[in-house]
Amino acid sequence: MLKRSVLIVLALFVVAAVVQKQQAQTNPKTAPPAEYKIPPEEAQKANPVRPSPDGTAKARKFYGMDCALCHGANGDGKGDVEMKDIPDFTKPDALKDRTDGELFYVIRKGKGEMPPEDNRAKDDDVWNLVHYVRAMAKK
Repeated sequence: MLKRSVLIVLALFVVAAVVQKQQAQTNPKTAPPAEYKIPPEEAQKANPVRPSPDGTAKARKFYGMDCALCHGANGDGKGDVEMKDIPDFTKPDALKDRTDGELFYVIRKGKGEMPPEDNRAKDDDVWNLVHYVRAMAKK
């Protein structure tokens, strides 16, 4: 029963992503902006959360629920929903030019087809997710 429920929820996410993508292609008002800029003060923010086993466990769960569908279970960018320009977090070069503040901002605000996390998660959980995503390249 639980397996069936998970499959139904997953199918709904896929359908919602496809519908949203089609709407964005047909409605120029919902298309992502041509240029995406992260405010310098946001990009310069340092990660105030120290990596910990508890934080990693929370981030793994968070990633599995909100990110893996598009970014892939291991961060390789090959999730169930096909999208353009998804970075492969397993490659060390993927995030080398990104600050923790930039990653935090993108997770919070969204980017292109990636929906914003907004206020659905606590700041500490998002900062732990930044650590978790960075660690994917080290495996």
